[in-house]
Amino acid sequence: MHRYWKVFLLATTILLQGLIACNKLNLFERSVAMPQHEWKTSFEPSFSCTINDTTAFYDVSFILRHRDRYHYNNIWLQFTIIDPAGKKSQFNTEKVLGTNEKGWLGVGMDDIYEHRISLQDELAKNDISLRKKGTYQFLIKQIMREDPLQEIMNVGLRIEKKR
Repeated sequence: MHRYWKVFLLATTILLQGLIACNKLNLFERSVAMPQHEWKTSFEPSFSCTINDTTAFYDVSFILRHRDRYHYNNIWLQFTIIDPAGKKSQFNTEKVLGTNEKGWLGVGMDDIYEHRISLQDELAKNDISLRKKGTYQFLIKQIMREDPLQEIMNVGLRIEKKR
């Protein structure tokens, strides 16, 4: 009886490892480090992502990592999205990073804060979807009055496939 139990556990373990290994992570996440923690308006980080499943819904988020000494509670951004057919869409948006009452809204460790901010409202408002198969290019430009924008460490993009 003891031997059968060992065989059962071994078979179950192998089966579970096989199932976990076959489960693909449906996530694109890239970020770019800012030289000297300054984001100049002339520097537009670019991210390319290939979409194969046109029936899925994709959650697109902007990633920002900054120091506690960042001068503002918000950031103004200009997004340019080029779809696989070459169609260019562009929109400006303000993203709130903190409030006087609550402080920074992102996740912090020591004096570094990271924000993952959804772009779904802006994409819907501008009739932008990831429904064409192929490579999409995303360009992000800061359009704040301060140039260069101080205390910005990283800027990135996250695209997660939802089922």
